[in-house]
Amino acid sequence: MRLMSQTITQRRVWVPFGRSAKDLPAGLVADVFTGVDADAPGGVPDSIDEVEFFVLPYSFTNAHPELMARMPRLKVAQTLTAGYENYLPFVPEGVTLCNARGLHDASTAELALTLTLSALRNIPRYVRRQDDGDWAPAYRDDDTAVDDALADKTVLIVGYGSIGSAIERRLAGFEVEVLRVARTAREGVHAMEDLQALLPQADVVIMIVPATDQTRGMVDEAFLARMKDGALLVNVARGVVVRTEALIAECASGRLRAAVDVTDPEPLPAGHRLWSTPNVLITPHVGGASTAFLPRALRIIDEQLRRFANGEELANVVAG
Repeated sequence: MRLMSQTITQRRVWVPFGRSAKDLPAGLVADVFTGVDADAPGGVPDSIDEVEFFVLPYSFTNAHPELMARMPRLKVAQTLTAGYENYLPFVPEGVTLCNARGLHDASTAELALTLTLSALRNIPRYVRRQDDGDWAPAYRDDDTAVDDALADKTVLIVGYGSIGSAIERRLAGFEVEVLRVARTAREGVHAMEDLQALLPQADVVIMIVPATDQTRGMVDEAFLARMKDGALLVNVARGVVVRTEALIAECASGRLRAAVDVTDPEPLPAGHRLWSTPNVLITPHVGGASTAFLPRALRIIDEQLRRFANGEELANVVAG
């Protein structure tokens, strides 16, 4: 992909969608950079020397954050992810980094609830039986077996921020008790220091913390041991938050269940033990990938570019 550089006085931005390159605020001009050809000869737009505002493509694999080091006029980098830890090493000194807090609330909250209900109601088992054309309710094999209900459960949300509150809104009506834990205590929300005491009370534990030095590996043997027998762990945070071998041991024993959208390692290699561990449901990191993504991404880009053009304070500044 080769875009012709324009000799203009307007300030240049790179955006990943053609829609966001139109109807820009006065004073801005945009190139569409999807990143897919960035490593090919001539794949980087000529305007790299002019770009001041860089909206990185959604997937880290095609975002090419290393290009920021080649942008002498860069002032702002905007991610389309809530997590931003992978981008920090690439942000040049003096450049402001903004994340996309709120962009994935709806999609990730929906998936968290989907994983919870699917694991409790044994949906993976029924899907496998459907492939065989086998009408097989759980009680066919065991007169005492019934699918687990979400109703009357206690749900513990660990990382009660923007997405955590979106998850709770979607739990409304399911007749559950919700416990909340965040880095900082506030009314109705416990501090992380209370987590160990809360774990034995929860039937479902939903992880939605960011990946930091403090959260890496926090779901370890001791954490899992404090969860009640039969409890379900749902991870829609980052894979590194959970010690994979510890989770495999607990689920293989039948004491705990898990439903995870993220893994460590990721992508999860073919043949990895987690794939075949009983009582584990896996989706391939699709929490933010739904039809809700694009309209929300465009709204964030439009608002940030408006602020940038008008010299206003940017939203969701996380570094710089």
